[in-house]
Amino acid sequence: MSDENKTRSSASGQGIPGHTRHDRFAEAEHAENVGATLKRIIAYFVKEKAMVIAMLAVVLFGTLCGVYAPSLQSNAIDIIAGERDGVLLSTVLFMLTVYLLYSLCSLLQSLISAKLSQNIVGRMRNDFFGKVMDLPVSYLDQHSHGDVMSRMTNDIENISTTVSQSLPSLFSGVMTIIGTAAIMLWYCWQLALLSCATVILTVIATKVLSKQVRRFSRRRQELLGDLNGTVEEMISGYRTVVAYNHQDITTEHFCETADAMTKAGIRTDIFSGVMGPIMNCIGNIGFVIIAAFGGYFSIHGMISVGVISAFIVYAKQFSRPINEIAQVYGQLQTAIAGAERVFVVMDEEDEDPSGEELKLEIEAAEIKQETAATEEYESRKKKNATEIQVSERKITDNESPVSVQKTSGTEGQISDTEGQVSVRKVSDAGKLTMEEETDHAPVQYEGKPVRAKATVTFDHVYFSYEPGYPVIRDFSLTVPSGKKVALVGATGSGKTTVVNLMMRFYDIDSGAIRINDQNLKDIARASLRKNVAIVLQDTVLFSNTVRSNLKYGNENATDEDLARAVRMSRCEEMIRMLPQGYETVLTGSGENISQGQRQLLAIARAFVMDPEILILDEATSNVDTRTEKAIQDAMQLVMQNRTSIVIAHRLSTIRDSDVIVVMDHGEIAESGSHEELLAKKGKYYELYMTQYAGIAT
Repeated sequence: MSDENKTRSSASGQGIPGHTRHDRFAEAEHAENVGATLKRIIAYFVKEKAMVIAMLAVVLFGTLCGVYAPSLQSNAIDIIAGERDGVLLSTVLFMLTVYLLYSLCSLLQSLISAKLSQNIVGRMRNDFFGKVMDLPVSYLDQHSHGDVMSRMTNDIENISTTVSQSLPSLFSGVMTIIGTAAIMLWYCWQLALLSCATVILTVIATKVLSKQVRRFSRRRQELLGDLNGTVEEMISGYRTVVAYNHQDITTEHFCETADAMTKAGIRTDIFSGVMGPIMNCIGNIGFVIIAAFGGYFSIHGMISVGVISAFIVYAKQFSRPINEIAQVYGQLQTAIAGAERVFVVMDEEDEDPSGEELKLEIEAAEIKQETAATEEYESRKKKNATEIQVSERKITDNESPVSVQKTSGTEGQISDTEGQVSVRKVSDAGKLTMEEETDHAPVQYEGKPVRAKATVTFDHVYFSYEPGYPVIRDFSLTVPSGKKVALVGATGSGKTTVVNLMMRFYDIDSGAIRINDQNLKDIARASLRKNVAIVLQDTVLFSNTVRSNLKYGNENATDEDLARAVRMSRCEEMIRMLPQGYETVLTGSGENISQGQRQLLAIARAFVMDPEILILDEATSNVDTRTEKAIQDAMQLVMQNRTSIVIAHRLSTIRDSDVIVVMDHGEIAESGSHEELLAKKGKYYELYMTQYAGIAT
């Protein structure tokens, strides 16, 4: 059973009738390299050496009090019996003081061990999380996320429990056994040896019963994992279960597994439940042995009556730590195995942070805001030629006249048959600033007036996730600065892999990727990713406010920057409708909003970053057609003079790209403009006709 299932099973087993947890009998995990793991654990203890010394001192003093107190009890009984001289009151008060000190030491031991465990585990958890943050993306792609999470939670929690409970019990248990055995031998070695007979019985009984408990406990945990899997599948796929009328079949399967688990749980509880009575029975046998032989030795003058009383207490003290150590041993094994699993991740190689800064030169070309808005607006209306002229009193369209109510620095309205556009200001230079009043109006570009030159070149790139199985083969492509290049192709053709290589989530096997004249391998990953924004198909938002999510890529963004990005990504109205607007907390990584809304926020987050290179990987795959069109209109402005790489399955979204690259099995099958590729009637033509002419796939 996987670690994730183990975690779910242990959590789910709590509080369920017939599923009482019996950790002392649970099957212990074993570390492969105990010595090396212990050394690394000890290194964490060394950093808390003051607290460790304090805990050992408290444990030692408490053990001495626990061992010495029965001797005082023996003295008090002998004084009462007249076999010893002394003051009874002072002896009793001294004995009471010793027992109080023993209780105080137990309290201090619990407090110190709890503090020690939290300090050690807190440091280990921080080290582990910091390590995960430094791991390359390839590690998390190749390892189960549930396994990594289990190491962070379950394994480290086992270490915490061991440090706070098992280690103090181990220390005090060993000291108690040594001290008790020594004083019993000092009082009467014959009676001490007779008392050991019960210890042997205790060890045998524990071994036999624990074997059976582990056997049925393992079976119960396996069935509990199956049961959790059934419940999880049923809940997550409930609509499908109901749609296919599988309620009865699912219930029958659940009941079969539950019945088998109940039987295993009953057997586990039976064997673990008889442990207490058997231990009590063995303990009573020990008391009988001590009383019988102690009375015999007392009659013959070998020991006093008080010593018999002390021996009864010592016998109990001697057997109790043995049971505890047997329990602690299994917990220690599990904790060491968990620590080893944690250290395996911490020993992984970090993502290399070295490299030089990405050097980008600013281009002197200014973005033509009003021309871009006009061209975008008219291209959406599918008109080939448009000219908007601003005069003092009139704006003329090729196809239809429109009138302006007010001009020259004041607000006005342009009305035509298509809808309304609000002209917020008409300057003397004739520049037109527009905002949307209907779904068809263009938006104003509000980004940087100039962009840095960023030409991306793929030069005979080869890459494989697994050696010998290339995913990208001889891939050569140039994305000119400020241009939009689209990657299309069937699923598995390598489009997203190109993005992974561009972001240096993975390093290429051979060839080169360059931005301008800089090799990507020479650029520090942090510098690269600071200048590249990516919007993935699988949207990832964090459990935080909308504002914090938008500023995730640019913490220094102002409120004006956020408002600008929100307008350009067409999610202004959506945020306004949220209960607290920008301060609305997204729960469960954005589960309290729709998938389309999450996609819009992800796009807005990329706009807030305002990068020099923009990558869109199916960025509009989870929005409806109307919203997609609005986003496409906005993105046309955002991608002006910005190097852009777009991955899309819907070919309608990339028809206006400067270059369309068709990929097939990691290679470039063909490239060109939309019209050129259709004319070739190759792979792109097939894809296009599949979507728009009904050719079967």
